[in-house]
Amino acid sequence: MIESEYQISFEELKEILQLIEKVHGYDFNDYAEASLKRRVTHIMNKLKLNIFDLKHRLVNDTHFFALFLNQITVNVTEMFRDPGFYRSVRENVIPYLASYPHIKIWNAGCSSGEETYSFAITLKEEGILEKSFLYGTDINSEVLDKAKEGIYELKKIKEYSTNYLNSGGKSSLSDYYHSIYDAGIFQSELRKKTLFSIHNLASDSSFNEFQLVVCRNVLIYFNEHLRNRVLQLFTESLCHLGFLCLGSKETLRNPQLLEQYKVIDRRENIYQKIV
Repeated sequence: MIESEYQISFEELKEILQLIEKVHGYDFNDYAEASLKRRVTHIMNKLKLNIFDLKHRLVNDTHFFALFLNQITVNVTEMFRDPGFYRSVRENVIPYLASYPHIKIWNAGCSSGEETYSFAITLKEEGILEKSFLYGTDINSEVLDKAKEGIYELKKIKEYSTNYLNSGGKSSLSDYYHSIYDAGIFQSELRKKTLFSIHNLASDSSFNEFQLVVCRNVLIYFNEHLRNRVLQLFTESLCHLGFLCLGSKETLRNPQLLEQYKVIDRRENIYQKIV
């Protein structure tokens, strides 16, 4: 195995993170170090930057920092990802949400918006989109710009159709977008029910009271301290009897937080706040 040309130590990684926080206000100090180190090293080797050049560009080149931020934040997503999760939401969560006169949903770490639109489609099919509003938040402004447009590669959307049908979809995914050359734009009805904005889970506070909070495949990149802080933030953001959806890759492990919830689906880690 050929070793990468540029390597950094964990101590050097901490220096970089402290520099980013001081100059740009982004706090990555409680992210999982090993994962961050791999991604920063990948950027250095891809661009052939040593640590001194990297620090210089992080401080003096705002365009470079935007690209850097896009690379070290994880933006892997797709529509109706893990269809079993959406089936569980349809069966176990939506019937309860339907009893509310107004429904507010927070999709934290929404990336480029595919998951948020998946929820909007699900709500529409279950007849409650009209009284719902979805907030999609992420730390990365570049992916949020894509989410606001609601435009995705047509090839990818067609690949998502299998996920949609396996999730319990009641129609055809093609009913919810129209084609523009090699891209598809989702219906204005879906887009007007969403608001995408920057929110940093590591440092920002709660901004509303929600009936449902969704955060999947995000907490796995945090250390235990930050994970507990974010889960406490979600708990404070939920109304009484609201739902927290974490997906199959994350779970509530903190006993003090867990006692505030009832487990709705152990496999998909869906919880209802009872305290």
